[in-house]
This record gives sequence, structure tokens and C-alpha cells, in this order.
Amino acid sequence: MSIDADGTRPVDQPQSPVEILRYTAFTHDPAGGNPAGVVLDAHGLDDATMLAIAARVGYSETAFVTSRDETNRRFGVRYFSPLAEVAFCGHATVALAVALAERTGPGEIVLDTPAGEIPVATASQDGAVLATLTSVATRSRPAESGELDAALKALGWDAGDLDPTLPPHVAFGGNDHLVLAAATRTRLASLDYDFDGLAEVMRRHDWTTVQLVWRESPERFHARDPFPVGGVVEDPATGAAAAAFGGYLRALGLVTAPTRISIRQGEDMGRPSDLLIDVDPRSARIRVTGRAVPIG
Repeated sequence: MSIDADGTRPVDQPQSPVEILRYTAFTHDPAGGNPAGVVLDAHGLDDATMLAIAARVGYSETAFVTSRDETNRRFGVRYFSPLAEVAFCGHATVALAVALAERTGPGEIVLDTPAGEIPVATASQDGAVLATLTSVATRSRPAESGELDAALKALGWDAGDLDPTLPPHVAFGGNDHLVLAAATRTRLASLDYDFDGLAEVMRRHDWTTVQLVWRESPERFHARDPFPVGGVVEDPATGAAAAAFGGYLRALGLVTAPTRISIRQGEDMGRPSDLLIDVDPRSARIRVTGRAVPIG
């Protein structure tokens, strides 16, 4: 089987006449960002069919619109990776919102997801569509020693590789993510982990990704997100983890006034992505902003 330019398998069309759109999120360049599948009409599709479509698409997630209220611009959405359903996915949400805006016009929409209600604002900017999702309420707690030790072993890291000023946490922004801060950009750039071992640790603790970050400045971070539980070595852009990370910064008291944080992700895997998060210390919800463009 041939391989697409973005490194994924091409879609094998399902037997039913389901239209599958392809977008890449958190970029203006089809060669960057994180690809997502989008099915705008998944009414009547059962779980097995949606999972099979997501597996055929081969991206880290595919978003399925399972119900539509056009009058109120409200949509039921479910997300599937190639291996399992995911409660929430930020980059597929941005891709879906842009796809809807291109067809019905920009504005406010509301997504009913397994993680909760997600408002999304879309607007035209410089000939493209910009989407801003508002996460569910975030939370963050210190990682337990057993959790941390198991994750570090699977990653091939040790405690000395971590930034002591950014403690390990498990942060939630629709689903749970282990947040580990690298002490150096070099440590972040060198990612060669035990795929099956880390997947087992993540399944045990119900983590969706492990978010590895490096702080360039107080308002700019670099990130990498291993996603072996979804059958993906690494996510090029992870909106849900970005929301969780905003909650992490808030929980640590590192944001004392409304602040916009930029996250650069995907650079080390050749799919650069730019995510913007707005963190307000008075609110547990985080706003995540990015673009999405069609692939092909």
C-alpha cells in the first residue's frame, strides 16, 4: 500500500456512502499541523463503524457529527482514534469547526461531546478560518511517585532530565494528560521511548497523552505528545493537552493575570504546529485557538 505525503495510510473508503473530509489543524500549511478526519454526517453510524472509519483514515483522531441542530448551531460530536474512542480531541474540534464554518458561515457553535459542552467561536481572518474552543473546566494535581517512575522508565528519562521549577502533574482538559517538563530543549528533542511500555502505563492510569514541554519563556513553550494508546507514536498538535496545560499553569499559580501562551508543537517530527491558549486565573476553562486547512 502506498503512503501519503503526510506519512499516513490513504483512506480505504467504507462500504457505506460516508463522506470523509481531511483537515490539518493548528497550521496554515497543509504540510504542517495535526491531520484529522471529519465526518459531518455520522447519524446512524454505530460505534464499530466509526472506529473502523477512524482506523482506515489513520489519523490520531477523526471527529464524527452524530446529531445536528442547525437552527441553534449545536452539534453532537464523538471522537475516535484508530484504536479507541476518545472523550475529547482539540485538534479534531478545530478541524471540525473550520469545516462547518466553511459550509455554513463563521460564528458561534456549540459541540456536545462525551467530555461535556464545548463552545467554539469561528471567524474569518486573512482568507482563512480561525477557531477558538473553550474547554471544559480544567484541573491539575501532582503526579504520584509510582506514576512518575513508571512513565520516566518507559520514556527512557530520569529525574535529572526534568525542570525542577515545573513539577510533574496529571492535568485534565477533557481527558487526563501527564505533564512532564524537560530541563533542556535538547532533552525534549530526543524522544525514543518504549511504545508498548508507555502505552501500558497510560492505559493503567487512563492518560490520553503524555505532554512533554520545555519552557522557552514564561509565555512560550515547546511541546511533544506521545500518544501510543491511540496507536500513534506522537501527536503533532494536541489541543486537549494544551487546554490541560493551561489549567496546569493556572493551578501552579504561574499565571496571575489573563495571559496568552503560545505552544510550538510538532517541530521535531517535521509537522510544525502553533497553538494559542488563553489562561485566566479567575476561570478554570481555557481557550484554545488555531487554524485548520484542508488536505488535498
